[in-house]
Amino acid sequence: MKWALIGASTIAGQWMVDAIRSAGDDVVAVVSGSTQRAQAFAHTHQIEHAVSHEHALDALGIDAVYVSNTNDKHEASVLRAATAGQHVLCEKPLAVDLAAAKRMVQACEQAGVVMATNHHLRHNAAHRAMRAHIASQQLGVVSSVRLSHSVYLPKHIQGWRLSDKGAGGGVVLDIAVHNADSLAFLLGEYPTHVCAMTSNTGMAQGMEDNAMSVWRYASGITAFTHQGFNTPFAETHIQIHGDQASLHGTGILTQAPGGTLQLTDASGTRDIALDSDNLYERVVRNMQAAIRGELHANADGAAGLQSLAVAHAVLASATSGHTEAVIYP
Repeated sequence: MKWALIGASTIAGQWMVDAIRSAGDDVVAVVSGSTQRAQAFAHTHQIEHAVSHEHALDALGIDAVYVSNTNDKHEASVLRAATAGQHVLCEKPLAVDLAAAKRMVQACEQAGVVMATNHHLRHNAAHRAMRAHIASQQLGVVSSVRLSHSVYLPKHIQGWRLSDKGAGGGVVLDIAVHNADSLAFLLGEYPTHVCAMTSNTGMAQGMEDNAMSVWRYASGITAFTHQGFNTPFAETHIQIHGDQASLHGTGILTQAPGGTLQLTDASGTRDIALDSDNLYERVVRNMQAAIRGELHANADGAAGLQSLAVAHAVLASATSGHTEAVIYP
């Protein structure tokens, strides 16, 4: 397949170009509002076409697009791609508001193109192993989850994430959507209610850079989640506790493969072997499978919409000071 990159972003350069090529596809064009930026990106990554407007892609025979411009621009890019009959892999969050995200999902459905949300974390080996352990009931009845996804936002990507709420800035839209998708992948459900508090520790301008919340699920599970931009020495982890065993994954909420996973039960604690597959290459290969009409493990457009609904409920709860029901479109 021929891919175009909508946005000459850091994640596109660091991860997606190589992932697409490793999966056997071609990256033939990059789009940026800045012609100079597009040309520099194309030169660095040996991409043939650098353009400043997405309509220039119509003459290039593009099969799929990877959308990683700022969140407020996702909708226009996805709607154009759907109209052109191009499959879509869109960065999370799908949009800033739920109505826009819903229009994006509907447009791809109506156009008959595959839409995926780039929730790469579900492809981490520990996530896949944890999901298998839960599904096989090795933990017994799961009752609680503790998830810490607090990091330090690197200097080179701080920018609008800390200063532009209209573009989708703030830690909740950036990271809570990941946490919602990770837990949905592991538990097989999304929360019904959330209770949250946020804070600004000085990194962000006029928005939250730290958030903690408790989520309640229809099954009775409760989950504590922490998302932050302001903790340079924190270690990410997911703990899942059942009445027969517990799982503890450490260092598994990052872009790179790796981390550790342990299972503890009545016989003691043991390490679970993990592979080192590239998460983004797995995203691309699963998208290829979806296009062929095969089973896949990607977060589709609907999953991206649901994770965004959770993030909005977290923000609503932090504002109201009350537990909020998650409203799924």
